[in-house]
Amino acid sequence: MTTDDVLVFGGSGSPRLTAAICDYLQIAQGAGEVLRFKEGNLFPRILDNVRGREVYIVQSTVFPANDHFMELLFWLDAFTRASAQSVTAVVPYFSYAQGDKKDEPRVSIRARVCADAIEAAGADRMVTLDLHAPQIQGFFTVPVDDLHALPSLAGEIERLELDDMVIVAPDAGYAKTARRYARYLGVPLAIGDKERAAHDDHAEIIDLIGDVEGRSAVIVDDFSISAQTMVGMATELDRRGAKEVVAALAHGVFAEPAMERIDASPLTRVVTTDSVENQPVVFSDKVHVVSVAPLFGEAIRRIHNRESISVLFPM
Repeated sequence: MTTDDVLVFGGSGSPRLTAAICDYLQIAQGAGEVLRFKEGNLFPRILDNVRGREVYIVQSTVFPANDHFMELLFWLDAFTRASAQSVTAVVPYFSYAQGDKKDEPRVSIRARVCADAIEAAGADRMVTLDLHAPQIQGFFTVPVDDLHALPSLAGEIERLELDDMVIVAPDAGYAKTARRYARYLGVPLAIGDKERAAHDDHAEIIDLIGDVEGRSAVIVDDFSISAQTMVGMATELDRRGAKEVVAALAHGVFAEPAMERIDASPLTRVVTTDSVENQPVVFSDKVHVVSVAPLFGEAIRRIHNRESISVLFPM
């Protein structure tokens, strides 16, 4: 691939991941800048000619979520108005994916609102990673490729050479994905039962289905912000006799006081991806980051070449 074929731009939410994707594709990164005015307005500006080109804009929408989401919309609109042939939104971490349903009166389905906005701003396609709820793909009328971090994370787990491993889903809602990890690694599965009474960080671990005593337990989840649920599950696994407790997260969102909780917990290692790169915390030595740049780079290459991307999805 050359810059004559495709242009990959990075928003201010994903500069390092964008550079790594371009390195994988062996292309120069598209030139652009974001000006920030004193009252808070954002002004993304394209510095390359994109007329008739296939454009990909890489932007995670977190820290701060609203600013980076609005910046994404402005980029999409700018590329469309600059006559790009097609514009693909590459959103490694889609912040509002948790708002996927109306589960109480008088609330917004926030993920649907964001999906509508992304399409209205000019996106012809969406590429993302481990959506919190896979049904969010149905909120879009444009194609959505929901990639999976499983092979990247499972490869790192295998390198740890853990004895007598068991995969642990933190709740029943993540059991289906956790079962894919267990099948991929050829190990058994345990499932936690948790209850969250309010819209906060606190979730109580009620029960655990499966045997973890004397085993190396690997908690798998799509994301963690405060680390409270992950640490609560790790503590319960330790109480039930797990020999070692490790966690693998598709998105290490991590706000305060996540690192303090991880350091004080029985967790020996937390493996995550670089889908989020501007966390407001300094990572603990227990946290290890694996890059998903090759995954996104290969997806972009295959989309551009009109090739199937099904080989990127674990069975």
